[in-house]
Amino acid sequence: MKNLGPKPMIYPMPVLILASYDKDGKANAMNAAWGGIVEADQICISLSKHQTTDNIDLNKAFTVSIADVEHTVACDYVGLVSGKDEPEKMKKAGFTTRKSEFVNAPVINELPLCLECELLRIDGESAKDEMHYIGKIVNICADEKILDGSGNVDLTKFHPICYDPSGHGYYELGKKVGQAFADGKQLM
Repeated sequence: MKNLGPKPMIYPMPVLILASYDKDGKANAMNAAWGGIVEADQICISLSKHQTTDNIDLNKAFTVSIADVEHTVACDYVGLVSGKDEPEKMKKAGFTTRKSEFVNAPVINELPLCLECELLRIDGESAKDEMHYIGKIVNICADEKILDGSGNVDLTKFHPICYDPSGHGYYELGKKVGQAFADGKQLM
């Protein structure tokens, strides 16, 4: 084994698309890779200062959609361009939105899986540092096209992407290789 040091270079992470409303009620979105589920009903996302963080501070709510293969280009674009600099950012990305029924934030219609979140708290040292935005997941909405017959997300129908920080690549999640909480029983 080679020591790579403490910098997380090889941890693939889901590509999260955060959406929020600005002070005028206009939808904005950004790409964030540094985050994930931290409790059964909580998500934590590490962010520096952005238009989206200003919006979340204002509305105390946001949505998190999971980027998919079909929308890789659009999802990368919303991470490259600030809503402060490009007023037509969402239109250029090809994203349309509707208002969440549960929080004051937009749901991106084109992305098939969305977590609707209330802001619980912001942890961090100062406004210039990375801050941890912790949200309570109050609802999850999914396009029926990615669900199985029991209403669960089916990864043979949904093709989320993950981000590789070492090579700056996006990768589609692969095939199922085991069953959690079951396969290990072979060794019991």
